[in-house]
Amino acid sequence: MKKAALFLVLFMTVTSVTFAQFKTFTVNGVSFTMVRVEGGTFTMGATREQDSDAYDDEKPAHSVTLTNVFYIGQTEVTQALWQAVMGSNPSKHRGGNLPVENVSWDDCQTFIRKLNSLTDKCFRLPTEAEWEFAARGGNRSRNYKYSGGNDINTVAWHIGNSGRQTHDVATKSPNELGLYDMSGNVWEWREDWYGDYGRGSQTDPTGHSSGSFRVLRGGGWDLHARDCRVSARNSYMPLYHSSYGGLRLASYKAPIDAADAVLDAPKEAKMSGE
Repeated sequence: MKKAALFLVLFMTVTSVTFAQFKTFTVNGVSFTMVRVEGGTFTMGATREQDSDAYDDEKPAHSVTLTNVFYIGQTEVTQALWQAVMGSNPSKHRGGNLPVENVSWDDCQTFIRKLNSLTDKCFRLPTEAEWEFAARGGNRSRNYKYSGGNDINTVAWHIGNSGRQTHDVATKSPNELGLYDMSGNVWEWREDWYGDYGRGSQTDPTGHSSGSFRVLRGGGWDLHARDCRVSARNSYMPLYHSSYGGLRLASYKAPIDAADAVLDAPKEAKMSGE
């Protein structure tokens, strides 16, 4: 009996810790989940497993330390969520659980402002460093070439298996943090201005202070495996939009952790946390 009781206590403890890594929000009837990512130190850019596939703008590989806990979307923003917030759907490939696409960086900022108004939170786009750390699996990283594995077909929709269209989110295998589609499906806009990497170690980098192009990451449904690697980069002007580009949300720790304490959410939005 003592062993059984101890097992139950251990199980309940582990379960509660696991569940605490996820926070689910519902906006106008559409739910989405954010995943907690502990800070840590990693090598960003053209690491050894990327070998000859790495492009020049992934070099030099350099040490990055993220000192803060943050949250990142378990999936790319879906068309259903975009519709619930914006009242319209700009996507070329239509389906509620498909990732929203055909959105510019500027469109994403408008969406995020409206989402924050509905939820009274501070959602944002991830920084490029946050995105790559999470795509690599954070502190649980197994140093895969793609997010979640070395076999592109198990973790990503890309030109070789997509049928030249997007697919429902979370239908491929997740990575070490439980994140889906960090490789493939649609490119994801980042907060940063695009620019060359420096050689020195960095702490909580937010990219260049100005520029002409914003960063996208992750590759997509119409791209080859090389472009879906965790270190692969892309960039476009903030006004650019196409059926290749979507987004994934992020947030600082405090606004998300406070969700459990919210008792008077706006009528248009309700929040639930484990």
